[in-house]
Amino acid sequence: MKNGYTLEYENEVMFKKLERSVKKYNMLAYKKLVFSIYPSLRDGNFQGELISVSRKNQTKTYQIKLPTAPLFSKVHGDITLHYIVYESDRMVLLTNITPVAILDEGHRAELSTYKGVMISKKDPSRDMFKINLLNMIQR
Repeated sequence: MKNGYTLEYENEVMFKKLERSVKKYNMLAYKKLVFSIYPSLRDGNFQGELISVSRKNQTKTYQIKLPTAPLFSKVHGDITLHYIVYESDRMVLLTNITPVAILDEGHRAELSTYKGVMISKKDPSRDMFKINLLNMIQR
């Protein structure tokens, strides 16, 4: 473990809220995050898509998609972990989990579901319209 990377947070409070919301509403994504992705990041195996490289700061920015139900993905977007690797400091900075809006709302209040997909309390008619439209297209 001497040569491993340490995991740090850009905003720990917000990140933990989003992480708990993923745990509550998508256990499969949470299990992959905790039991697969975090250990591999600590070992220096960086997964996901390389977004940018900064030679000045010696950083690499990655994002990795977590398992997401297809209908949820079409309505709200893929659940994605964003992180930055500081190779000189041997540190991984966990920056965000997206989609932030629905995950943050899910942390603050119990969300209801419609046809198996979480719907927001702010604009449930919009989410239900998307779900109905996607179901009609699939037929």
